[in-house]
Amino acid sequence: MVKTLHPRSYNDVFYVGHFFRRGIAVLMDLSEMSDKDATPLVDFAAGLIIGRGGAMERVTPKVFLLIPEAS
Repeated sequence: MVKTLHPRSYNDVFYVGHFFRRGIAVLMDLSEMSDKDATPLVDFAAGLIIGRGGAMERVTPKVFLLIPEAS
């Protein structure tokens, strides 16, 4: 299962962490955000990957796939 999210602000990053911590891959689509607003979300996702394990792949310049560590 992959959960697709379209965050509109940094506050929506809660949902990225929520699904990722439950072992669900997250497709984070930031294409409707400016680079300035999207950068902190990518930084959060990178920290999440480092802290919880897993991987992050860039699908397009503003779409990222976060893959949780296999259980």
